[in-house]
Amino acid sequence: MTWRGSVSIPDRIFGIIVYCFAIYDTLFFGSFLLQQFPAFGFFCFPALPVELSYGLLASLLGPLGSFASFAVFIILFAAVVRNEKISHFIRYNTMQSILISISLALARIVMQYVLIPTLGHSGLFIETFYSLIFLGGLVASYYSMVQSVLGRYAEIPTISEAAYSRIR
Repeated sequence: MTWRGSVSIPDRIFGIIVYCFAIYDTLFFGSFLLQQFPAFGFFCFPALPVELSYGLLASLLGPLGSFASFAVFIILFAAVVRNEKISHFIRYNTMQSILISISLALARIVMQYVLIPTLGHSGLFIETFYSLIFLGGLVASYYSMVQSVLGRYAEIPTISEAAYSRIR
């Protein structure tokens, strides 16, 4: 979808940064894989600034600190996605990152409240499912980051369609 014109360097950089939030959200699912293969921790490095900013925001919010990620979601959605003064490329990538994070949150809810109570906390199935979600989140985020560096719109089935429909 490069038909909207050329993409500036600052737009590309911001397009990369927003996917750090999605990488942060994948860390929950990486526990089993990161224990067995610590080298995967290298791919989680972009989540470090997000973790620090969430910690700072949580300390500023005090007792409401557990809502830091929700506050960042609201800020990104209201200030970036809905702001038509910001370039389409940035708004698209921000919305796509938010949708990846929402997908990961839904997977987390299903795991915590449906699969784990049914199958138990351990087991090959649960570890495999966690690892697949972790790798899927990393692949989607890094694919989108690479496309942002190149100035292209990342096309992820269903997620890209939903992101594009929200920012027309």
